[in-house]
Amino acid sequence: MRPTELEIARLWLAGRGLADVMPTPMLAVRLTARRRARLAAAVLPTAFLIATALVYVSALPIRPADDGFGTQRRWALVVLTALVAGLVLSLSLLDRWVRRVDEQAGAALPRRATHSVRPGWRTVLGVPRAALLAITYAGAAVLAIATLTMRDGTARYAAVILLIGLCGVAVGTAVQLRHVLTHPVVADDEGSLKVDFLMRVEDAREVGLPTVVWSLPVVSVFDTGLDPWNTGWLVFIILSVIALVLITVWDGRRTLAAQRVSSAR
Repeated sequence: MRPTELEIARLWLAGRGLADVMPTPMLAVRLTARRRARLAAAVLPTAFLIATALVYVSALPIRPADDGFGTQRRWALVVLTALVAGLVLSLSLLDRWVRRVDEQAGAALPRRATHSVRPGWRTVLGVPRAALLAITYAGAAVLAIATLTMRDGTARYAAVILLIGLCGVAVGTAVQLRHVLTHPVVADDEGSLKVDFLMRVEDAREVGLPTVVWSLPVVSVFDTGLDPWNTGWLVFIILSVIALVLITVWDGRRTLAAQRVSSAR
């Protein structure tokens, strides 16, 4: 255990109104695992988006007369499906590694504390964020299906690419959220119980960011030009981002108010 990791743990606690909780090696280990996992979790979707863009452009027609689903496009969709499966598997394995670190830390505790009632998704993720996540995925799926059914040519191919990617990202997000909500508590007293809950909340909110959903149209649908149809996509993404900003600001103000009340007591 390096001193810098303990210092990071202390700063993490202070930033969340838990300066009275002692930073422990167990907390430092858990936070370090999460920082590394989040770095990898940021790289994986980026690589997936780049690969999706390459798959998409690899089967675009060179001449308008070549437009249509041919053998090359079918193979492109097969490759994209394999990429989606690889993304889901990689995110799942990464999440399992974090939970394994938690399990090893919990096994070293002399006793285990737990909540009287397990925090559910309303408490951990929050209704506004859960609603935003569901609406973002549903809205993106509706727009993609509408593009697939009402347009033709390259636009339909782009919609198929987006739908396959969207399904994969949705499955990966669902698997990660399930792990966050169901993994055992790692705590031995009231202070570490609060810490474990905050870590669970941050894990859920990190997983619940629909950034890949916002990025997928950029590597496929928007290639067909910024016509009125794609302008609708752009408006949808902007409104989703604004909603996330408002939810984040509201959460921040509520947390600050709670910390002030706790300090006053």
